[in-house]
Amino acid sequence: MGLDMYLKKEIYVGGNFEHREVKGTCYITVRGKELNLPLNKISTITLEMGYWRKANQIHNWFVKNVQKGVDDCGKYYVSEENLLTLRETCKQVLINKKLASKLLPPQSGFFFGGTDYDEYYFKDLKETIKIIDECLNNLNGEHYYRSSW
Repeated sequence: MGLDMYLKKEIYVGGNFEHREVKGTCYITVRGKELNLPLNKISTITLEMGYWRKANQIHNWFVKNVQKGVDDCGKYYVSEENLLTLRETCKQVLINKKLASKLLPPQSGFFFGGTDYDEYYFKDLKETIKIIDECLNNLNGEHYYRSSW
């Protein structure tokens, strides 16, 4: 149990009449089992762009800035502007650690992890910047944030 956080990218690849005429299958192996997926049935591909575990300061930022204060483990659209803002905020705190409590305060919660401004806190910020950079390098698709706790 604990706070798990996901940033996913959904890429729309079809769904119109012409797409339904696509012939063929895609074979992938998942957990040792080969799946035969009909290409004309695939409309969206979802990529996991980022995963955090108990990075409650990042979760708190998403709740306040993307989820409008609602912390319900729902799926929320994340704009390019949101990504840029979070990345810049992480960079500011890494440059001046005294800004941490103002810009990226931790959020306590049942199994949300620690609330100290320790090495793990700052490691999460560095990882967040890497995740966002990867998202921004290819903006094809839409980004969504979801948490689970």
